[in-house]
Amino acid sequence: MPFFRFLDDNAGVGDVMVHDPERYLPIGTFTQDLLRGPSPFSVAERELIAAYVSGLNQCQFCHGAHAAVAADLGVDRGLFARLLDDVDRAPIADRLKPVLRYMKTLTLAPSRLTQADADAVFAAGWDEQALGDAIAICALFNFYNRIVEGHGIKGTPAYFERVKGFIAQQGYEARTRAALEAKQRKST
Repeated sequence: MPFFRFLDDNAGVGDVMVHDPERYLPIGTFTQDLLRGPSPFSVAERELIAAYVSGLNQCQFCHGAHAAVAADLGVDRGLFARLLDDVDRAPIADRLKPVLRYMKTLTLAPSRLTQADADAVFAAGWDEQALGDAIAICALFNFYNRIVEGHGIKGTPAYFERVKGFIAQQGYEARTRAALEAKQRKST
């Protein structure tokens, strides 16, 4: 059960954002750009990074939602548990492994990152834009994980299935933008 009265058992992060659209619209726009705009990473890879970071944070809601979206984009659903267990032994492209190791350190022990961690990402063929995008996704989902957990939102498999279709069709900022526009129409 969520901790706030304006949320019910079927609430998601979008409900928090819609509750205060002026505050959250910029983050929705940023999320849309980061996860769907131009990037060296595919959309599926970005969703995988989001789900992985959320899994590291034990955020059931964000991990479940973004794993569902990534699976809808072709990522094997069984991969997520294996990644959380051991990135190096998981059946994923070798090129992604140093990126995910970087994400793990950035999430769990950020002060321990070294040039060697960045160099491993670059040696795998990624450029500074790619690493910057991955860092931004990691930071964004650490933020979302705290918003979700702080509000007591958990989610269900049925919710995750529903949200993946919404995300695919409307993106990340549409619901918040619509709430803001409705709020502005009410005040005029």
